[in-house]
Amino acid sequence: MILAAGEGTRLRPLTHGVPKPMLTVAGRPALEYTVEWLRHHGIREIVMNLHHHPEAVIRHFGDGSAFGVSIEYSIEDRLLGTAGGTKQRASTFDQSFVVVYGDVLTDLDLSALVGHHSTRVSTFHLTMSVCRVPDPERCGVVLMNAAGRVTNFVEKPSAGEFPSDLASAGVLVLDPEILRYVPENLFYDYGHDLFPVLIRRGIPIYGWPLPEGAYLLDFGTPDNYKRAQTEWPTTRAHRFLREFAQ
Repeated sequence: MILAAGEGTRLRPLTHGVPKPMLTVAGRPALEYTVEWLRHHGIREIVMNLHHHPEAVIRHFGDGSAFGVSIEYSIEDRLLGTAGGTKQRASTFDQSFVVVYGDVLTDLDLSALVGHHSTRVSTFHLTMSVCRVPDPERCGVVLMNAAGRVTNFVEKPSAGEFPSDLASAGVLVLDPEILRYVPENLFYDYGHDLFPVLIRRGIPIYGWPLPEGAYLLDFGTPDNYKRAQTEWPTTRAHRFLREFAQ
């Protein structure tokens, strides 16, 4: 599932007439890179939730066949949040599935992340990619124990509130049972709402640190969008971009 419903308010006026994931990076809509990255790692069935100018995404990708995938769209007349938008398509997911934020550019080894998730077989669970950040107060900050289990999560903590520089990186793997804890037809966010509920209820969340050299950038701010133009695509990303071109 690609989360692509947000209004991109921090990037206005660029997003006045276009969804944030469709902004151009290195000459192409950023969302193309995400689709090609998923395809490279064997994911052929994709759902995108849309709200802000959904027609721009649908017109560009159609049913996904031109990109070697199958795409379904989940249109939200009112925003349901990251977890709420996933819940709306709960019936689609009958096995572990990937969730990626639509404003993330990454070349991380998704197959390794999914493989790590599958090693935790005792009960249903969620695995989040995590990375170290210089500005934790702008992120969803994570505490993990020695076994890699997330023991606390705070979305955008106040300065000095949370003694960690580990943050959620915006790529998740969920077992479908996790969505039982998301209410129907309500705005519900992974960071603000679902992660704290899972931790309180003892539902396992595991962290998967980004490997050395993996690239991940949330381009949802003006500074990061400028960075994306000079840093992307990475050398590693060219592998799946060349594969798609062939």
